[in-house]
Amino acid sequence: MSCITLLNPLKSIILRMEQFEVITRGDRSMPELLRSPTQFRFSIIGENQCSLASYNRRDYYKISLVLKGRSRLLYAHRGIDIPAPALVFTNPLIPYSWESGDESPAGFFCIFSDTFLHTGGRTENLQESPLFKVGGEPIYLLSPNQADYLKSIFERMKLEADGDYVFKYDIIRNQLSIIIHEAIKMQPALAYFTPANASERIAQLFLNLLEKQFPVDSPDKMLPLKRAGDYAAQLSVHVNHLNAAVQEVTGKSTTMHINERLLAEAKSLLTHTEWSVGEIAFSLGFEYASYFNNFFKKHSGVTPLTFRKSL
Repeated sequence: MSCITLLNPLKSIILRMEQFEVITRGDRSMPELLRSPTQFRFSIIGENQCSLASYNRRDYYKISLVLKGRSRLLYAHRGIDIPAPALVFTNPLIPYSWESGDESPAGFFCIFSDTFLHTGGRTENLQESPLFKVGGEPIYLLSPNQADYLKSIFERMKLEADGDYVFKYDIIRNQLSIIIHEAIKMQPALAYFTPANASERIAQLFLNLLEKQFPVDSPDKMLPLKRAGDYAAQLSVHVNHLNAAVQEVTGKSTTMHINERLLAEAKSLLTHTEWSVGEIAFSLGFEYASYFNNFFKKHSGVTPLTFRKSL
């Protein structure tokens, strides 16, 4: 992925990402320090260049501390006006975008994987956290004292990430946990607005979320969202509402969009990988290879093996 841009028809704010490789450990012996690499990124909002190496955005949670400026977060089917200072939590499987106001926002943000925190001994799933779960409240408005305190924690994270202490990422995990627990103690902001065209907004969110599932890059990991109901749950709307919006805006049903995208990905995997049909079936969310065979033949006219042999 390239630079992340705050969307605005008049101006764009480029977020400069300062990349830090994270090394986790199994025990205190030096060789084990290099055994299980994962990722953590710390960034400053409002700088003019981007130096972020590509990463899979689907795997990363994000916490933003907005200290100045006014902006708007379009998150799932809701829109939220954000007067600074505020703390913002975003889930990688929920499409979102930012729109800046007249004053450019300033502050910090960090992105990290669920695995990064689990390495530190956490056992709960971040998607079930009240901060990140679907239908949760991602915006927390801050008092001046809260903003100063959280700013100091973000600054400490940057200081540790820039340093060379062997176990610095243990410290960063602890600092992330402090931010999460401070937010849980706060009351969420409820300044929601309804986008002008709700159907268009929901349809676009669905299409964005559908595209986020691809490309499939591992035969060992099953596609997380497979049916219209899965997408509706992720977007916190009733499945009938989602279906009606997508049909109204695109002229196709939600299921038709999903099937077309699955078929396109299946053809790509059959063409460009050496994965078995069973592995492709699993990665695309089919419990049994026979289900995948039936799906592929129904929508393409041939079986997966026949398609592969014809290449």
